[in-house]
Amino acid sequence: MVQVDPRPQTGGTVTRVTAPGSDARGDFGGTRSKGLGGNSVGLLGSAVIGVSTVAPVYCLTSTLGPTVGEVGVQMPAVFLAGFLPMLLVAFAYRELNKAVPDCGTSFTWTVKAFGPRVGWMCGWGLVIATIIVLSNLAGVATSFFYLLLGELTGSPAVAALDHNRPAHVLTCLAFIAVATAISYRGMTATKGVQYTLVGLQLAVLAVFVALAVVKAGSGEFAGSLHFSWTWFDPFAVKSFSAFTAGLSLSIFMFWGWDTCLTVNEETAGSEKTPGRAALLAMVVLIGSYLLTAVAAQMFAGVGGKGLGLGNPQTADNVFAALANPVMGTVLGVLLFVAVLASAAASLQTTFIPVARTVLAMSTYEALPASFARIHPRFRSPGRATVAAGIATGVFYAVMSFLSENVLIDTTYALGLMICFYYSITAFACAWFFRRELRTSVRDLFLKGVFPLLGGLLLAAVFCKTLIDMWNPAYGSGSSVFGIGSVFIIGVGLLLLGAVLMLLMQRRSPAFFRGEVLTRATPVLVVEE
Repeated sequence: MVQVDPRPQTGGTVTRVTAPGSDARGDFGGTRSKGLGGNSVGLLGSAVIGVSTVAPVYCLTSTLGPTVGEVGVQMPAVFLAGFLPMLLVAFAYRELNKAVPDCGTSFTWTVKAFGPRVGWMCGWGLVIATIIVLSNLAGVATSFFYLLLGELTGSPAVAALDHNRPAHVLTCLAFIAVATAISYRGMTATKGVQYTLVGLQLAVLAVFVALAVVKAGSGEFAGSLHFSWTWFDPFAVKSFSAFTAGLSLSIFMFWGWDTCLTVNEETAGSEKTPGRAALLAMVVLIGSYLLTAVAAQMFAGVGGKGLGLGNPQTADNVFAALANPVMGTVLGVLLFVAVLASAAASLQTTFIPVARTVLAMSTYEALPASFARIHPRFRSPGRATVAAGIATGVFYAVMSFLSENVLIDTTYALGLMICFYYSITAFACAWFFRRELRTSVRDLFLKGVFPLLGGLLLAAVFCKTLIDMWNPAYGSGSSVFGIGSVFIIGVGLLLLGAVLMLLMQRRSPAFFRGEVLTRATPVLVVEE
């Protein structure tokens, strides 16, 4: 059953495709046009945005150290283990996007599968995970900004400004403001910046890998290791707790590929292109991660002193320590530039998923209607983008003064958020398509078995991490009243979401009664 809604919509004519057995109930019937700029991104552009959001160089410099600290030389095995559930969940995203290409992604799909409350919390998980990542990205960009200035000027005093808390926070807020302004201008401005920045990251990583492997084989560095295939054996990790801690960090390193899906309403071929772009981005990421992990481990080893990747003094910023020893003084500056570019580029693109999720939640009345406003010229969710920028700045400023190890603690807490909303989305896929699983072998595996397995793996990591992070030794080792800071951050943010959901339930009862968005309602497709 196909109907055309004659009422004016921002994005063009709206064709209402009604699911069999359902009724067309006006605007409350199904997914709604948001007024975003259609056909703004192609396959390559979408994949580049996905890679940029993940920020491979930033992820590596902030995660290599903590991961080695948990699992030692088994770091490559843990990276592969983290890739597996992400790949399985990517199939869920691809199949759900084909059926419901909506920029609300996890929020919209989970509401349709499990109802408004589960969907709202899933959307909150995505939003708060993005806020955490944005704050960390701004922090890393600030650190490498001052390190780069120190290298270029030869002034230790300039580099030391990174350790000046007020200067660091103010600079960080400036980066957030600039990234917010660029994202505010829409997908065309965002895409145009990304090709160069992503290309720079991957090129510098390739140079780093080559030089690290060559120097590791020269025998000049005492901590260097010979390559071993045993590094890829996950069963060699010393304990299951260490494995899950490392896995949580590994999962964090892949977070962001789903940005390819949040721009589905702005992508040419919105049903198929975003899913293909997500898979392409993940292949690029796992390749670059494994090569860099092996090369860094061969060069520096996993010792706890000096250049060793297990040195707690350099754990939150490994490339800052390895840049000059591996690449030399001149080329080492390129690695500083690459990390800064990685963090800055991702800081810009990471606004995409949070702004569009907030836009969708507002459009479907799960958040205040003001966040649904689209800029008439840039066709971007302007108010949602600005709100995300403000929330990021406040979060980072507060956390910086509360914790001396904000980057490490929030990175560990982020893994919990990612497992939370990715696993719910994977389960939503299996449930949403449950009546189609007997149609073909393809549907059974891609819509049922793979998403369900990915969801179970991530849910297991979530539960084990939740238990482990109660211990103050988890993460940076800081605590509040004897409870680990990572637990306080992670669980506290989820509970905050539950409180906000209850407040919105009083303000927007129609959504929470299931009158706005349900599985059986039609899908609106914008025709330009």
